[in-house]
Amino acid sequence: MAFTREAAWEVLAEHTQNENLRKHALAVEVAMRAYARKLGDDEEKWGIVGLLHDSDYEQYPDLTDHPFRGAEILRERGWPEEIVRAILSHGDHTGVPRESRMEKALFACDELTGLITAAALVRPDKSLMNLEVASIKKRMKEKAFARTVRREDIIRGTEELGVDLNEHIGFVLNAMRGIADVLGLTGSTP
Repeated sequence: MAFTREAAWEVLAEHTQNENLRKHALAVEVAMRAYARKLGDDEEKWGIVGLLHDSDYEQYPDLTDHPFRGAEILRERGWPEEIVRAILSHGDHTGVPRESRMEKALFACDELTGLITAAALVRPDKSLMNLEVASIKKRMKEKAFARTVRREDIIRGTEELGVDLNEHIGFVLNAMRGIADVLGLTGSTP
């Protein structure tokens, strides 16, 4: 079996029917690819990790199962342990420490893509194109806004990755703008 983006998409599509969860996977994928490119690493591998990180979440949303079930599925299909380990590391509850830059980037991008998406969706134009870092940071401070997004994970992930918070938000936002049409965030008439 070839461990390609197409093969990763097949796994995601098999286990994830919810369109919003698929869009989240695509947002994390594009952010991971952008970081791999910036850091001179393997874009395909990093993108696959982003795409697959929550592939089991729709079927197994409880933290006693997620992402453990996804890791089992990938191992059964022979996916490389480096990819499986990175996926396990994106949740503190797994006990798998984040060691590689890829693992740290996944943790740093995961919750942030959700916050950016939510910030775009409440705008009158529902677009990433005019969304600004300052607006995202303002929303980040509002506890009632997108309350399931763990702000502490965004902050800690940024620290673990060794980047400035403003730069990180801007970097991920710009990456997501590249697939705004796929994410349904190019704007609409109010």
